[in-house]
Amino acid sequence: MNPPVFRAVAHPWHCDVMGHVTTRHYVAMFDDASYHALHAIFGWSGADAGDNGIGMVDVRQEIDFDAEVKAGDLLEIHARLEKLGGKSASIGYEMVNLTRDEPAARLLQVIVCFDMNARKAMPWPDDMRENAEPFLATG
Repeated sequence: MNPPVFRAVAHPWHCDVMGHVTTRHYVAMFDDASYHALHAIFGWSGADAGDNGIGMVDVRQEIDFDAEVKAGDLLEIHARLEKLGGKSASIGYEMVNLTRDEPAARLLQVIVCFDMNARKAMPWPDDMRENAEPFLATG
């Protein structure tokens, strides 16, 4: 398993009227995890968008919910670089419910390296590509 990029606890205010974590909070947790993953994989942080004009844009997200998460459950999200293209990448995330020792949800995210000034996709800078290549999933 890949190292965790995010940890959280499911609080009562994360839950909907049926007593389990609602979709809006899954998305927020995966979004926070993505910033940690982008830093670990590419060496990129949100500050880079303003500092050097390189941003990251989500172009696709697909979520699968595997098991119910309730208030008090401890969660951990792991990330895996699935594909690295010329301008895009696919990253798989797995949310694990540590309390119940089971997968809770999975997200497949497609991102594009984005030129903040030209407002369009751009090729991965060499240093980001070099950082990312060792993270590529194998097998």
